[in-house]
Amino acid sequence: MRVDEFDFELPDALIALRPARPRDAARLLVVRENGTREHRTVHDLPELLRAGDVLVVNDTKVIPARLNGRRLARDETGHNAKIEATLHKRVSPAAFRAFVRPAKRLKPGDRIVLGATLTGIVAARDGGEIEIAFDIGGADLDAAIAAEGEMPLPPYIAGKRKPDASDRADYQTIFADEPGSVAAPTAGLHFTPELFERARERGIARAQVTLHVGAGTFLPVSAEDTANHKMHTEWAELTPETADALNAARAAGGRIVAVGSTALRTLETAADDEGRLHPFRGETAIFITPGYRFKCVDVMLTNFHLPRSTLFMLVCAFAGTEAMKAAYAEAIAARFRFYSYGDACLLFRASR
Repeated sequence: MRVDEFDFELPDALIALRPARPRDAARLLVVRENGTREHRTVHDLPELLRAGDVLVVNDTKVIPARLNGRRLARDETGHNAKIEATLHKRVSPAAFRAFVRPAKRLKPGDRIVLGATLTGIVAARDGGEIEIAFDIGGADLDAAIAAEGEMPLPPYIAGKRKPDASDRADYQTIFADEPGSVAAPTAGLHFTPELFERARERGIARAQVTLHVGAGTFLPVSAEDTANHKMHTEWAELTPETADALNAARAAGGRIVAVGSTALRTLETAADDEGRLHPFRGETAIFITPGYRFKCVDVMLTNFHLPRSTLFMLVCAFAGTEAMKAAYAEAIAARFRFYSYGDACLLFRASR
């Protein structure tokens, strides 16, 4: 289908540059199975679900993956060149793939310094992407990145302000546990301990999956037709224990509530055609567009997404294209806040 079918006009003023405080004070647009809508807040989420449902969150942890640095002089007569690198995928204990600017300043074999002390060599380059082999690895490399790097705010925020100390907490879920993402699973940013406790008291369980969000989540769809778009791959895991718990919950009549597109993509990757979940550990490149038959996810909490993005296509597949176009138009008219630090939707899977 044509990508321009998923386009819409968004006023620049609706792009949120800071999150709601407290986190669950964000507004919530509820879209029911039949397309009817109501305005609530994330604080109301437990009352919008029912006992036996399971909230499935993504426990990935964002690493401070954006680093400013320099390419060291190639010879005695040369000069250092300033660069910016965004680490986006670990390939070994001591190596990462990264997007760099300006890429033309680098070639394989160049030595680079990121931050004040983090050193390595350009092992490979493909366009604007390089592989960096660092001089240290494992926990030592993790600590150096944490000390030297900045939180990799999305381009639509970073283009308007610099990351600061508050983003270290704001751009991280309260349940983040597994380091590896260069973008937050943003639907999870709305949760507080008190919100989880109220959900638990109402008989709503919680489960965790892991999907390490890559920088490709921000890449625009450049193809004119969705059939020609190549989805980026991301590493995901659903443990045997979690798969068993979710299967049991569904068998007992509970619903799976995916907190964010990353949780949803992990679950749908791991489900068979009958909707039964199986343990999964590996890469997923699942690309969900209208016409996709959902296997196991019944309800979805998600933020408001970019025009022409794979994420807007996903929510159109889940709740219906016309229903989501109408919901987004209503959200814009009501001045909901968009994107990573913005407000949220609670989507009930469209009636068949």
